[in-house]
Amino acid sequence: MNAVTLVRSQFLAPTVEYAYAATAPARGHVVWTAGACPLDAEGATVAPGDLIAQAEQVMRNLRTALAEAGAGLADIVKTTVYVATTRQEDLVAAWKVVRDHMGGHDAPSTLLGVTVLGYPDQLVEVEAVAVTSGV
Repeated sequence: MNAVTLVRSQFLAPTVEYAYAATAPARGHVVWTAGACPLDAEGATVAPGDLIAQAEQVMRNLRTALAEAGAGLADIVKTTVYVATTRQEDLVAAWKVVRDHMGGHDAPSTLLGVTVLGYPDQLVEVEAVAVTSGV
């Protein structure tokens, strides 16, 4: 059973691709992830210069980290998506990959363009908070 309830508002724009808020019971299991990065199993940044391929790897890595903690993408209550760019179209491209992985679970999210990320050639990072019904 999913512990997350996504909240929409009749008073805010209905055209956004995410819920405006999320709730979860206080007795659930809360998972905070570090930023998922576009690293392969050996720790190398995948696909230097390819924002889409990096976003795909980030989401695979996020899914793995959540699973190890007993959660999944549908348990996410909030994400923050970082893209090393000054171009809005790059933000939109990375966001599309994240949304495709999230499916119908449009949890609240913040999308940011930043100057630089922590690993060499890194363009995308996603951090999440998830809540499950287990303790």
